[in-house]
Amino acid sequence: MDKVIANAQDAIADIPYGASLAVGGFGLCGIPSVLITALYEQGASRLHVVSNNCGVDDAGLGTLIAAHRIARVVASYVGENKEFARQYLAGELEVELIPQGTLAERLRAGGCGIPAFYTPAGVGTQVAGGGLPWRFTADGAIAVASPPKERRTFHGREHILETAITTDFALVRAAKGDRHGNLVFRRSARNFNPIAAMAGHVTVAEVEDLAEPGTLDPDDIHLPGVFVQRVVPLTPDQATGKLIEKATVRR
Repeated sequence: MDKVIANAQDAIADIPYGASLAVGGFGLCGIPSVLITALYEQGASRLHVVSNNCGVDDAGLGTLIAAHRIARVVASYVGENKEFARQYLAGELEVELIPQGTLAERLRAGGCGIPAFYTPAGVGTQVAGGGLPWRFTADGAIAVASPPKERRTFHGREHILETAITTDFALVRAAKGDRHGNLVFRRSARNFNPIAAMAGHVTVAEVEDLAEPGTLDPDDIHLPGVFVQRVVPLTPDQATGKLIEKATVRR
């Protein structure tokens, strides 16, 4: 039951070439920055990443993008990373853009064992009809486009079929966690972290504050330990070393 791994390097050492990853966080909020750095140092490449976005040019998943270590991204927003956009438009990176709520539900469905679901999101757009460019050629032509989705009408309203997402690994960050893998997320860091953790076959959680089993109030736990296989306790410096994507101050 003790799922604690001594350090991030050991926790992600077996992530192989071409692995698929679900990564928590939103912008730079709640990202598993220590695990991402360890993965960068480990050297795995041709990764398939599912995440709301890919950080910024010099932080978060942006460091893996810059090193050309990610081959495919499933995301809902990519607007804060110039190198991401350059690689996508140059045909170096395959990108599947998904409405944010649909992405969240596809991850949650994967964790719950639901193979697919119908949603009205995307009806009447290329999300439903297909043709969204997933990958370009070097000269700007569309090399791979999204396929059309199955449609069905419920109560007079058209819906499209979306499939669940599961990945080989998931990387997340929690404010608190115990040795059994039960996790607590703080405020807006409870964004894509719980559902990303649910979608991974092997989930690795970096934890700012490690608690002993039985000390966390069951009513406070956001993600039960059944979804988590490895827990990495952070040092005080790692726990407080958080970046701000856009600092806004007033006079």
